[in-house]
Amino acid sequence: METKTTITLTEDNFEEEVLNSGDIVVVDFWADWCGPCHVIAPVIEELADEYEGRVKIGKLDTEASPKIAERFGIRSIPTLLFFKDGQIVDQAIGALPKSVLVEKLNQLL
Repeated sequence: METKTTITLTEDNFEEEVLNSGDIVVVDFWADWCGPCHVIAPVIEELADEYEGRVKIGKLDTEASPKIAERFGIRSIPTLLFFKDGQIVDQAIGALPKSVLVEKLNQLL
């Protein structure tokens, strides 16, 4: 589920790619069995392409990295967390329309 513009996040690289990043980072918490996650996946890919160089977009499989999901209190997926300078500044839960996500991203830029 990774393209050249999305980053596959794991427990090994989360700290470096998200928390220690000076960039705006969006983390898509998802799982393979989650229908709505598959619905929103193409939108996430489009956003990664459209915001390349301005926003880092990563995908974290909650099944493969449960400690990270637990650390951030992820209770339902898909959940998108928006980080700026390593801090959560916004979130989106569910398969939201692209326009809503674009609005959230533009507010952070």
